[in-house]
Amino acid sequence: MTDTTDRRRRAPGMTPDRRRAMIVQAALPLLATHGATLTTAQVARAAGIGEATVFRAFADKEALLDACVVEVLRPDTVLDELAAIPLTQPLGDRLSDAASALLAHFDRLGAVLGALHAAGRPGRGRPGEQTTADAERGAAPDGPATPARPKPVGADRPPASAREESALAVREAVAALFAPERDRLRLPADRLAGLFLAVLLPARPPLALAAPTPAELVDLFLHGALSRDPLPGADR
Repeated sequence: MTDTTDRRRRAPGMTPDRRRAMIVQAALPLLATHGATLTTAQVARAAGIGEATVFRAFADKEALLDACVVEVLRPDTVLDELAAIPLTQPLGDRLSDAASALLAHFDRLGAVLGALHAAGRPGRGRPGEQTTADAERGAAPDGPATPARPKPVGADRPPASAREESALAVREAVAALFAPERDRLRLPADRLAGLFLAVLLPARPPLALAAPTPAELVDLFLHGALSRDPLPGADR
């Protein structure tokens, strides 16, 4: 394809950052299927652009794969989904919607990282960037990594710190779902959020902040999150 044709097919007025984001979004579904064997020609066809445009946005295929890993680790989408859950719904419905959003997020993450791992792609160190190897160090042996912050990790900002901040953002978003029942909660909302995440995602303790104790799990199982409201006219 000629450069003239490539310019004609490029989205008009698209900034370099938006073009990079568009290419990454086109690459992610293919990456989940093909892993590191994905070609830039396949990405270009999926994005409806010329292959030369891919190389104007990324130095090489490895740079594109690194960007895909960073993107799939971003918690932004799941945080937006959690924030969009109506607080007017019953608490059970709110938590069910939260569980669906979180599990879908980790399914997407696992598909991409799993495909890269199966293809044997090693992590590649770059100054100021989080690599696939960094991401996989946060993963459970049979599961995806804990989500990282959406920006690259610098030398003075270790990957573990980024993952902790991302996990904190998820816990806070889940804790906010308990707000309408704040006067009926048997435990602080942030602790309930941690317990909820520990039960939903038991292999990812950073999200839950700390593993629940046996006594907490038994108490939650037997008595739930809410205190019992007294019946009208009845003594407690």
